Amino acid sequence: MGHGDLMSQAEDVADQFLRVTKHYLPHMARLCLVSTFLEDGFRMWFQWGEQSEYIESTWNCGHFLANIFVLLNLLGQLGGCVLILSRNFVQYACFTLFGIIGLQTLAYSILWDPKFLMRNLALGGGLLLLLAECRGEARSVFAGVPSLGHQSSPKHLLQLGGRVLLVLMFMTLLHFDLSLFSILQNLVGTALIVLVAVGFKTKLAALTLVVWLLCINFTFNAFWSIPSYKPMHDFLKYDFFQTTSVIGGLLLVVALGPGGVSMDEKKKEW
Repeated sequence: MGHGDLMSQAEDVADQFLRVTKHYLPHMARLCLVSTFLEDGFRMWFQWGEQSEYIESTWNCGHFLANIFVLLNLLGQLGGCVLILSRNFVQYACFTLFGIIGLQTLAYSILWDPKFLMRNLALGGGLLLLLAECRGEARSVFAGVPSLGHQSSPKHLLQLGGRVLLVLMFMTLLHFDLSLFSILQNLVGTALIVLVAVGFKTKLAALTLVVWLLCINFTFNAFWSIPSYKPMHDFLKYDFFQTTSVIGGLLLVVALGPGGVSMDEKKKEW
């Protein structure tokens, strides 16, 4: 069996998966995508004093402003997640979560930490894909009305931006050592990253990355195996839900397709 036959079979499996799951895949993707915001919103509630004290000591902003920061994070994240999951005012909810990402990037000095900055940008990529999905749903109301090609270009650009930002998560998972396993993992991971970014064999590449990330997440971020009083518990929990959110973004790529700005779309024209 040749390489082409294997690739065709793999694409058939991906298409079959999409046909079987098409009714609930977008819902699953949304839940995964907002999971890190849900977890962080509840963290603000249960660790209110600790979060407020950290902001107050770091920025010397006073007790009142530190509490306002925690309150904004709590209400913005939990409220935005509820709206997204209930499909009400989704665009406003996405912009609220964009604001939360920006606020946390500054408040926690993430701007100067390349690893965490790339992960926050990857979360932003997932939200861009959610905005693209909203645009598709809005136009479906007028399905019988002819439209010009350029009218859909903002959606396609959102999908492109979302795909490119999503792959930044994988840059934080690369291991720069000379072991055979790490080299193989980096090569395969980089190849899949490039395929998703340029939109070539997109659904197959995105599904493969989902499986890969799931394995990494449950193997290396098993926070439930660490006692809750240990700092590593919170660190792994944060990593687990951030990775789950990126998985949600990749599932949206599978559900929506790569969009117009992609090699898969250009192949149809060729």
